[in-house]
Amino acid sequence: MTIIDLSGKRALITGASRGIGRAVARAYAQAGAHVILLARTTGALEELDDQIRENGGTATLIPQDLRDFEKIDMLGPALAEKFGGLDIFVGNAGMLGTLGPLAHTDVKKWQGVMDINLNANFRLIRTLAPLLLASSAGRMIFTSSGLAERALAYYGAYASSKAALEMMVKTYAAETEKTALRVNLVRPGVVDTAMIKEAYPGGYPGELRQPEDIVPVFMHLAAPDCKKHGRAVSLSDL
Repeated sequence: MTIIDLSGKRALITGASRGIGRAVARAYAQAGAHVILLARTTGALEELDDQIRENGGTATLIPQDLRDFEKIDMLGPALAEKFGGLDIFVGNAGMLGTLGPLAHTDVKKWQGVMDINLNANFRLIRTLAPLLLASSAGRMIFTSSGLAERALAYYGAYASSKAALEMMVKTYAAETEKTALRVNLVRPGVVDTAMIKEAYPGGYPGELRQPEDIVPVFMHLAAPDCKKHGRAVSLSDL
């Protein structure tokens, strides 16, 4: 993996307590960034914090549920007050939801998937945009899915939320084309995470990537010299 220097950068990562978010947090901290870790699970965040500090990095923990939209709206001003700004935002938190026929999907469960995968990221864009636009090399990176453009039976809520996320992010990228902010998405492929275990309780029938395998994409998109903008990037694109 290409070594990228993130010294002095402030990076917020959602869904940081496990899986891809955890791997990205460790990599950014090792590259010199101060990582701000947001997730619901306090114990897992504290364990990650210990690992980061043991390796010489620094972290701030934010135990928070992304469905608390009022708290999300206050996040940008709170980070500005505490850290003086923000340079990198990784919108990684995601929810699979219940798999099943679209016409039989429970309305509340559908809304839950949309709230985490789409609406929370909309609120995060709104609250974090002033900070990232003020950075000399602001970066917004969102975790998407190949299902954003490929229909697969029984994944209606999840796939719809990711398709909407991609359009929202690409729209914001078009609106910030003439700024220093770079806005992109990552399509990680099939990764060995809690979500894939939820989707395939009997075990995924094919080959799985590990969360660490996807880190180079997030490193590339966070780099101060990255030129990509409004793209959905896979490992094969590097």
